[in-house]
Amino acid sequence: MSVELDDRAESGVSESEIDRVVAAVLLAEAIGEVEVGVIIVGESDMQDLNREHREQDSATDVLSFPIDEDESLPGVPRMLGDVAICLPVLLAQATEREVSPAAELTDLLIHGVLHLLGYDHETDAGEMLARQDEIGDEIATIVWQPA
Repeated sequence: MSVELDDRAESGVSESEIDRVVAAVLLAEAIGEVEVGVIIVGESDMQDLNREHREQDSATDVLSFPIDEDESLPGVPRMLGDVAICLPVLLAQATEREVSPAAELTDLLIHGVLHLLGYDHETDAGEMLARQDEIGDEIATIVWQPA
């Protein structure tokens, strides 16, 4: 498994902590060797992404961009896709939910990776959110304090 972190919002989260959570989700879902991109962005970047891909003119917490690549070259991990997380929305939601920013980041990362794996809360909300909670209960929260 390979994770590439692009921390555009300069959150200060470590790539090893992102790797650990992504690996736990992939292991829980019995997914083999894949590559995942994680992008942490500011509000305007997320608003642009949401407008471009979902026709929603506002920032959201997390977006997933699966890559429809069923096969890869021998010995090369399949690219699963990218997860974009909006740092300001994450921080606001953590305050609203009365959880730590690290716990919110962990939940959003699990949620985003499940979307890459084909879960869709618009068609199977109960199943996806239950699976998100199960995986969240099995792993430790990311170790992180916002920069």
